[in-house]
Amino acid sequence: MSTLEPTTASSRKLYIESYGCAMNFSDSEIIASIMGEHGFESTNQEEEADVIFLNTCAIRDNAEQRIRTRLIHLRSNKKQNSDLIIGVLGCMAERLKDKLLEEEKLVDVVAGPDSYRELPKLVAEVDEGGRAINVLLSREETYGDLNPVRLNSNGVNAFVSIMRGCDNMCSFCVVPFTRGRERSRDPKSIIKEAIELQNQGYKELILLGQNVDSFLWFGGGAKKDFKKLTEEERNQSIDFADLIEMVAQSVPNMRIRYSTSHPRDINEKVVHVMAKYLNICNYIHLPAQSGNSRVLEAMSRNYTREWYMDKITMIRNIIPDCGISCDIIAGFCTETEKEHKDTLSLIEWAKFDFSYMYKYSERPGTPAAKKFTDDIPEDVKGRRLSEIIAIQNKVSKEKSTDYIGKEVIVLIENSSKKSDQDWMGRNDQNLVVVFPKESYKKGEFVKVLVERCTTTTLIGKAIGIASIS
Repeated sequence: MSTLEPTTASSRKLYIESYGCAMNFSDSEIIASIMGEHGFESTNQEEEADVIFLNTCAIRDNAEQRIRTRLIHLRSNKKQNSDLIIGVLGCMAERLKDKLLEEEKLVDVVAGPDSYRELPKLVAEVDEGGRAINVLLSREETYGDLNPVRLNSNGVNAFVSIMRGCDNMCSFCVVPFTRGRERSRDPKSIIKEAIELQNQGYKELILLGQNVDSFLWFGGGAKKDFKKLTEEERNQSIDFADLIEMVAQSVPNMRIRYSTSHPRDINEKVVHVMAKYLNICNYIHLPAQSGNSRVLEAMSRNYTREWYMDKITMIRNIIPDCGISCDIIAGFCTETEKEHKDTLSLIEWAKFDFSYMYKYSERPGTPAAKKFTDDIPEDVKGRRLSEIIAIQNKVSKEKSTDYIGKEVIVLIENSSKKSDQDWMGRNDQNLVVVFPKESYKKGEFVKVLVERCTTTTLIGKAIGIASIS
């Protein structure tokens, strides 16, 4: 059967497994849409699948090792189904390219993040007895015309990708090499998708980009550097602050979040728009990576400790109760004990609600791998990470304790993992809140009185329906 012609017959089953960041999970929904137009029905059951795609992450080595182990397991599934097609997609596919096909022979299809429209054709090539690869990067592809298939959806939260790629070239990061240059999506298509989600009953959308604050669209297309636009292009341009205001106005009954911001690019205009609209969450994920200026320079982050602190101060001056989370890397190349302590002091000063914390993992081909020796011993990295986690847990517990006795607005997302008698949702600042179900329903906004807490979870009781408009 040719897989190149669209068909309504769901004669083959597709199983997608997603790893890594929210962008990968969003991409999987795009992949399901493309494959669905060519006769592949998405399934949650691996054993039913005729095609299995692993949508991968390459940002840390342990993520790649997990995927390799998974591929070895899946390859054994060929014994039960000799026609099974296995593909590696996304960032790991882009980084390793034909090595996956030729050296390890673990997969049949390899496709990078900008090649998903070619997947039906690649599968057809495998059907004809070959192996298939397409990892070409694009300067234009945004998939903005597609309607994503919401995989494993709770019917409440949905991702909306607003841009692709990254131009920042942080020395430790593979993303610019695996996802290509930045390009922004047409705002009209973003608004259209948001309105469709609202009409389908979704209550929260998360706007996604590697660096959302550099979103920029003008009438003729997208450019990154606002300073290089002509006056006419500037008058036509839509930046990120404009975009989130347009979205907030278009779907007033939906809660809006976004990720990820870059400390160099977030500005007062964005934060003032957040403060203006009740349906834009008071929450910003603002990765610092380190609290020391010399290490930040080695990381090519293009800001200093003082610059970062000024951004935190700006945010809290405009939105005093804004939730702020962070990314931290422990043990980057050449980091000294004193510089590590600067990171600890930044966490304590900034009062992050929570952080994603990791040991440095050297990625082949990155500027850091070419320029620096990964010279911090693993036991030292581990100890520094433990100290970072300890100070963040202390700060998180203090922040959570401050909510006791206060009311928060919560969007009900699902049953609590610990008890089917309780709901769980998140407050405006993105903290998990748990409370008894009573007569409340999934997808409702409710006021919850916080009675107690753990380090990063608020526990209380609902006291009524809430409004965000």
